[in-house]
Amino acid sequence: MSCRGVQKLLQGAGSGPAGWTRTPCCCRLRYGPCRARSGPGSGSGPGSGSGSMNVFNREMKRRQKNWAAVLQDGHQYDYLREEVGSRVADRVYDVARSFPLVLDLGGGKSYIAEHLSKEVVQRLVLTDVSQQALKLGRRSDIPTRSVVADEEFLPFRENSFHLVVSSLSLHWINDLPRVLSEIHRVLKPDGVFIGAMAGGDTLYELRCSLQLAQSEREGGFSPHVSPYTAVTDLGNLLGRARFNMLTVDVDDVQVHYPGIMELMTDLQGMGESNCAWNRRSMLHRDTMLAAAAVYKEMYGNPDGSVPATFQILYMIGWKPHESQFCVRRFSIGAAFPPICADRREHNCQAGPPRLRHRVLQRSGQGQPTRRRRPVLGS
Repeated sequence: MSCRGVQKLLQGAGSGPAGWTRTPCCCRLRYGPCRARSGPGSGSGPGSGSGSMNVFNREMKRRQKNWAAVLQDGHQYDYLREEVGSRVADRVYDVARSFPLVLDLGGGKSYIAEHLSKEVVQRLVLTDVSQQALKLGRRSDIPTRSVVADEEFLPFRENSFHLVVSSLSLHWINDLPRVLSEIHRVLKPDGVFIGAMAGGDTLYELRCSLQLAQSEREGGFSPHVSPYTAVTDLGNLLGRARFNMLTVDVDDVQVHYPGIMELMTDLQGMGESNCAWNRRSMLHRDTMLAAAAVYKEMYGNPDGSVPATFQILYMIGWKPHESQFCVRRFSIGAAFPPICADRREHNCQAGPPRLRHRVLQRSGQGQPTRRRRPVLGS
């Protein structure tokens, strides 16, 4: 389907659900700027200058996600995406309204929509750079249209969607400020963006272990874990994109693995392997053995397993509208004000950022089991 076809699809959104059934094949968008990038440091696309940031190889990420999607046992690597997708869906339910048209940005196999109902989301446009992941999308009662499109170049008209959601996709974006501005553009006035992405402390155990082992074995180190956005920068980026009534909170998900090799195997099965331009394609065997020993020595549990921490940053931002007039700011530790009886009427944002901590136990086989810990700041 061409960009014009997507525009017709959006223009006909009021024609009824008949044209919004899930089809066996996906619509593939050929968007010019997406093909223009061929190497590190090449700036292209609308509004891109010669100095635009290009950290990740987007074509490599597309191939990684396509490879992971067709694995026969690929479902056993979906535990993290399922957990984060359910948390994003919870935040959608916190907004007391229904959304006629929703965009799931980088949705893959539709990990968010499976937790939503048709009463809340009436129609859904599911996009991802991986065509294989969209073909294997999970079934939902929500009428869905799947579109293959790069998250960095949204081919949708201005003021098209009432809600935009994204789960574990934005941390592979080269120009995050521009993508947030594009999300703001496609939202209708008083529309809301709810997203989740990996934060700066993600996989810090793996990063430190690899750096120490490579420095000791090879006399220096190169990055093997992709860079992530810090939570302190996320609010500024959303404000720069002209979002209003911002909410940012942090969720630490800790998964326990038998060892470092099982962790790296799961990352590959998730399609979350490093795709930075400056990555090294191989690691020496001695370096890997040393990293495994450092990992167990520094972070290992008494039962022999090793933890891996995924810092998930959740963000909520609203496109400005004349009805949004009551915005309050609170710092951590401040007393909570009374919750508005009608948030739609008062448009109040109550409470400081939330901090949660969860633990997933990843065994050698089967699905992970959850061990609950106290919830902080709720």
